[in-house]
Amino acid sequence: MIIVIQCKDQVGLVAAISGVLAQEQLNIISLREHVDPTENRFFMRIDVAGERAAENLQRELRKFLPPDAVISINPRPEKKIVVLVTKEYHCLSDILVRHHFRTLGASVQHVIGNYPILEDICHRFEIPFSHITHQDQEKEIFEQQIIDAMLQYQPDYIVLAKFMRILSPAFIRAFPARIINIHHSFLPAFAGANPYRQAFERGVKLIGATAHFVTDQLDEGPIIAQQIIPVNHSFTAADMMKAGKEIETSVLAKALRLVFEDRVLVYKNKTVVFE
Repeated sequence: MIIVIQCKDQVGLVAAISGVLAQEQLNIISLREHVDPTENRFFMRIDVAGERAAENLQRELRKFLPPDAVISINPRPEKKIVVLVTKEYHCLSDILVRHHFRTLGASVQHVIGNYPILEDICHRFEIPFSHITHQDQEKEIFEQQIIDAMLQYQPDYIVLAKFMRILSPAFIRAFPARIINIHHSFLPAFAGANPYRQAFERGVKLIGATAHFVTDQLDEGPIIAQQIIPVNHSFTAADMMKAGKEIETSVLAKALRLVFEDRVLVYKNKTVVFE
């Protein structure tokens, strides 16, 4: 069982929480905590052995925590996800392989694409695929069709595996801190479209990728994971794109693992990541 807590910081929180867990006969396997002194904010992730009803445990913990405490108790080891895609296969294929061999930490319930190109690979892994076209229809209708297709699965998270469409604020508000995107640059550099072309034209010596939660500010959501690799003058824009795809796959895989293991806590536009 994983317990995740964030709240206003105050003296004695670790002792109080540990006391409640001992009282409930829950053994602490691991405990990580962090205090942000600027925000006076306390963050904790606890892995415990034992079984207790989540509602009862939350009630006992709240007796000793500040009123603003956010408590998540997640006994389910495997999350449910829906993946949104466009045409690029590299991130989706990695997710499907990890799902097949049960190393993803989540169950892929459904893949939705605004092009039919990736339907075949989904069928090969026996994952349902829906083609929802965005052409010749309003964005609101397009997004509502996506939501309707997802709701039957009740996903914990939505993964944008190179889904090259900008989602509306209304869509994002419906899934707060639950939409994960992989962006093809080391944010905040080269946000928006064609980052490898931007990097090539700028003559950069490092390129990277960023996995982040989606907000209504384009490519500015809380960052989960990042990675960079060196490049040089001999790299063309195509070379950078090829190398970048490998980083994108790696960074997204790492970010998903961290999120699925409840190691990422979001506060305002930042994250605390207990790796």
